Amino acid sequence: MAEKITIARPYAQAAFDLAKDAGDLKGWSAMLQLVAMITDDATMDDLIGNPHVARETLVDIIIDICGDNLNEAGKNFVRVLGENKRLNVVSEIAERYEAQRAEAEKTVDAEVVSAFELSDAQVASLSAALKKRLGRDVKLVTKIDESIIGGAIVQAGDLVIDGSISSQLHKLSHTLMS
Repeated sequence: MAEKITIARPYAQAAFDLAKDAGDLKGWSAMLQLVAMITDDATMDDLIGNPHVARETLVDIIIDICGDNLNEAGKNFVRVLGENKRLNVVSEIAERYEAQRAEAEKTVDAEVVSAFELSDAQVASLSAALKKRLGRDVKLVTKIDESIIGGAIVQAGDLVIDGSISSQLHKLSHTLMS
């Protein structure tokens, strides 16, 4: 995996530079996500790994599937990936691109897992607190997991705050057993 990320990094940077110059960070996100979805398909993955399938053929298939969802720069990007035999790292390119986009836009994706559904006021309060702590706009996604009993687990980038009851009970149990 580390090798794929290393290979993907300069392509993600190139895509980011193209998107930034065009003023279309969001559009490039959509294009890269679409191409990643196509190249991650099991059938397409088999074709990409098949040495008997011409790279030009793979590129043409991908561009045809994308249709009008790829602009000329996006099509050229797919062609470059095909020529350099890098269609197998599109997901990693898209992932790295999104990280660069979030950095440029000063945003962070965050997830909160709670035992019960959070109210709109709780979500707004949590978003505001995370924005203050991280110094970025927060895109918050909420999920429900009744197994945590109560409290919540918040993950934003590398930051994880585990305030769940199940985690506290586990820590207490471990302390009592020691």
